[in-house]
Amino acid sequence: MPTSHLLRLAILALWLAPAASRAVEAAPAKPSGPPTWYAQALTRGEAGLNVTHFWSKGAMLRSETVVAGHKIVTIVRGERYYAYDGLTGEGLSIRREPATAAADRPDQRPFAREYDILIGQGAELVREETLLGRKAGIYRVTDDHGRRELWVTQDALRMPLRVEIFDRDTGAQRTTDYVNWQSDLAIPDAFFTPDAHAALTEMDYTEYLRRSTDEGSVGPVPVLYTSMLFKKKN
Repeated sequence: MPTSHLLRLAILALWLAPAASRAVEAAPAKPSGPPTWYAQALTRGEAGLNVTHFWSKGAMLRSETVVAGHKIVTIVRGERYYAYDGLTGEGLSIRREPATAAADRPDQRPFAREYDILIGQGAELVREETLLGRKAGIYRVTDDHGRRELWVTQDALRMPLRVEIFDRDTGAQRTTDYVNWQSDLAIPDAFFTPDAHAALTEMDYTEYLRRSTDEGSVGPVPVLYTSMLFKKKN
């Protein structure tokens, strides 16, 4: 091989080495502390399409979704359940049922727990297939309320990929796809704190239950995840 060609290769190697080194250095390290997660939920039904963003760090949860043009922010952290309107800043700060808050697990994702829920309702594996590029098990439960089907990864994480719900009474069907799953994100604890300018009405979960029974909706925003506020009694 000519000397000039060897020289050009050596120069090219020296030029590429710093770039390769920078690429290795730029790879983000896995953050320490409790596990972090992000996913989008795309829900289709009679009301159209709804998109919800979920973030979690340990047992802390933040979700953002748009209802009638208003961004509804939900934050669950410790003993408080916050829900407020991202446009008006009005919302609720509800003290959670103590038993529900005590059941929080920092090693467990607080959202997208459909696998545990459906297994608890008696769901069984009916088949396996590939969905959204991932191998999934399909679990189904049918009862007096209707039919629920879940596509979930067949690993220890049990990440839901799709949920289909058929309501026997109304005949309505709703499908939710979970996409863009991400983990090991560096998320500061402050992300799970309501906006400092939010005007939040404080109440206890018992007051919320009483008012929701008597009045229907409570406050300026919907409480979307009541299972994180209190546990339904059988």
